Amino acid sequence: MLRLMWEFFKVGLFAVGGGMATIPFLYDIGEKFGYFSSAELLDMIAVSESTPGAIGINMSTYAGINAYGNLGGLLATLSLITAPVIIILFIARAMDSFKNSKIVKDAFLALRPATAGLILGAMSSVLLLSLFDLESFRQTYRLIDLFRPIPIVLFTIFFLMLIKFKKINPIFIIILSAGLGIVLGL
Repeated sequence: MLRLMWEFFKVGLFAVGGGMATIPFLYDIGEKFGYFSSAELLDMIAVSESTPGAIGINMSTYAGINAYGNLGGLLATLSLITAPVIIILFIARAMDSFKNSKIVKDAFLALRPATAGLILGAMSSVLLLSLFDLESFRQTYRLIDLFRPIPIVLFTIFFLMLIKFKKINPIFIIILSAGLGIVLGL
């Protein structure tokens, strides 16, 4: 249980930038320690994007409960939020002296592209898991088995809708895609 707590503490400490920035760290935890699969992470991302709560919180609770029951869920969640809470308390207390600090401004300037890179990496992992079937391809080595045609078509339609209709409500897209997933058996 200490390993689980340590891993989620590290996620909270290093995932600067919020929910999507936690995904590469969460993916790594799933791969290294088997607390959850890539498919379970992808499902949790979908759930987290359509429900209240940060993905890191939802995933730490899920992994903790799966591994060690309710106590594991509680401890994994507390481990995830401990570092950010301490950092926020420190920053809030020292905000006046940090406000005009060149070092702090430079640090945040450097954190932005790093966070964007983490989010882009997470996005590519989600797209890979959603649109491609690597397991089927590894079994047959046929290019046609690599692609998931229905998810690719749905992704393209929703992506184009978001580009064309900039004021479309994301909740509408989430509900519509969930409904289509149920109807199409995805």
